Amino acid sequence: MAGAMAPTLPDDGVAAIQAEADAAQGAPGGGTDARSWPSAGAAWFALFAIVLATFLNFFDQTVFGMLAQRIKLDFGLSDEQLGFLGGPASVIFFVVVGIPLARLADVYPRRLVLAGGMLATGTIMALGGLAQGFGQFVGTRMFLGAGGSAHAPASYSLLADFFPPRKITRAFAVLQLGFIGGTTVGVALGGKLIVWLAGVSDPVVLGLHVHSWQLILLGQAALGLVAALLLLAIREPARRGLAPAASRGADLERPGLGRRILAFTGLDAMRAIHARGRVYYPLFLGLALAAVETFGLAFWRVPFMIRTYGWDEGRIGMVMAPMLLVSSLLGVFLGGVFVEWMAKRHKDANVRCAAILFGLVTVCAIVSPLMPTGETSLAVMALSGMFGLAGAVPQNAAIQRIAPNEMRGQVTAIYLFMFTFFGAMGSFVVGVVAQRIVGVEAQLWKALVITAAALLPIATISMILAIRPYREEVARLEAQGR
Repeated sequence: MAGAMAPTLPDDGVAAIQAEADAAQGAPGGGTDARSWPSAGAAWFALFAIVLATFLNFFDQTVFGMLAQRIKLDFGLSDEQLGFLGGPASVIFFVVVGIPLARLADVYPRRLVLAGGMLATGTIMALGGLAQGFGQFVGTRMFLGAGGSAHAPASYSLLADFFPPRKITRAFAVLQLGFIGGTTVGVALGGKLIVWLAGVSDPVVLGLHVHSWQLILLGQAALGLVAALLLLAIREPARRGLAPAASRGADLERPGLGRRILAFTGLDAMRAIHARGRVYYPLFLGLALAAVETFGLAFWRVPFMIRTYGWDEGRIGMVMAPMLLVSSLLGVFLGGVFVEWMAKRHKDANVRCAAILFGLVTVCAIVSPLMPTGETSLAVMALSGMFGLAGAVPQNAAIQRIAPNEMRGQVTAIYLFMFTFFGAMGSFVVGVVAQRIVGVEAQLWKALVITAAALLPIATISMILAIRPYREEVARLEAQGR
């Protein structure tokens, strides 16, 4: 790597996978070429299975947010406690195991990583549906974050080897359908289920008395098992862009146990990121700050609507779901088209587009809680979601463009760690602001405005600062024929 310390390459586990995949693809000598890309059918099946798993993950997050006010009342929680449950509780174990589990995507077949993660997620959802107290319920949310920690890194890495560079942006755009479906169906169906189950007596499941809304978690668990089987059916593609075996050095072909353990810490990936800090650090900072606001708003949206406009979950779902669906579809379309249009004019199109879209999100996030009616407030929220989702497409593409393939999973995991960790802090930050600064439950809208106005302008400036170094890195890679 020019201007940077060469990153440590994957161990012999990856080499074995590469050899097996090369043989399956018919690429002699351990190499691949443009003609050896997986078939379109295999690529789109993999994308479908990943989209379904992504849908279930976001459906769970959305429904959990819809349940926030019910959980607060059932367990007698303060806003700070509710904010902790909605965010930090889900990332405690993610902090510990997220990066090591993402390393699995760089070493073992990614379909196995995805299927295993989905199986674990479904099992943990089932335990949440059977939890007998607040402590047990918090525990399941903690492990749930760990169960899904390798999903995004393995997904991005796998898709980057299924779709050629000219099609990968489109694949990432389609991947957003999992987010769109999870959030819109979660809002519409979740709202109806919550209101309907509120009139149902608490059931007995496997001899355990549970809250009626916990049946939703049990249903999600069953669907998670189906998704795990589909992920297992994916045919692992060849890994592309790996350095030639001859250039790795004999000492790296069979690393010792200590070296293998060190690789799982993410140290090599962090070194690679630091070597390109002028690109990565502004991207990380912008994503982290935006995530605090995005996740915070998503979790507190339903309590905000209930406290500010007097709506219930059913009405919120019926009004918000179609708005989110339209805005999300437009966001995916806008993200792909906008980036392709800008790419004809700028090598830094991915980051340039993300910066522009961040600015638009900032405006909408500040204005939305100030609207006079629930309908107009949700409409501006949906508009913010459209710009945010459009910005996710070039952000993801930017990271995949400059990340070394041999550690793409971990680089992506560290990047997404910033989004997940700081995003999880969002619900807690808003809860603290609401309880300690605003101090009035009915004025939750003030907490949303304060956090948006404080964080999002800085996030936008950070993305702007990343434009030039990203352009220079892309030019360097193109000069190397990558």
